[in-house]
Amino acid sequence: MKPPNVPVRNHEVTFGEDEIIVSKTDLKGRIQYVNTIFMRVSGYSEAELLGEPHSIIRHPDMPRCVFKLLWDTIANGQEIFAYVKNMTKDGSFYWVLAHVTPTFDANGQVVGYHSNRRCPDRQQVEFFANLYAQLLAEEQRHSEWRTGMASAAHILEQTLVQQGMGYEELIFAGLAGRT
Repeated sequence: MKPPNVPVRNHEVTFGEDEIIVSKTDLKGRIQYVNTIFMRVSGYSEAELLGEPHSIIRHPDMPRCVFKLLWDTIANGQEIFAYVKNMTKDGSFYWVLAHVTPTFDANGQVVGYHSNRRCPDRQQVEFFANLYAQLLAEEQRHSEWRTGMASAAHILEQTLVQQGMGYEELIFAGLAGRT
């Protein structure tokens, strides 16, 4: 139900360090639950969010390869931490440190996903904004989106190799200012 042609605004929305944005989705990423902080920060009402794809808040500055990494990880039953830039209903943005976990049924099958999002470390936001801009530019350099996503994923993998760590280690490494 994203409003059509919402212009991207260069206006950041923030939330308190003691606040946690929470959402739950089904296996296809359709929103099943949101807390009041999610609604306040995103600018959407509960009625506008429930049943919608979580991508309703996807900011165009986010590279596809990061979401592919996220979805591949949680679909395999693992948790992931990620820095994510989201977009509000009015086109503003907000950064989060997301912790996404699969939800399991009594038989151990993944039945959905749960995400808690906290205030991000501002130095890490700067680092990831620069990294994501590089990845997005690589994705957009290709006419076919799958090729672009694969090429950007390769750059991300090279970055991790250069840093000598995995993606989640990079999230917590405090690498602001390093390239």
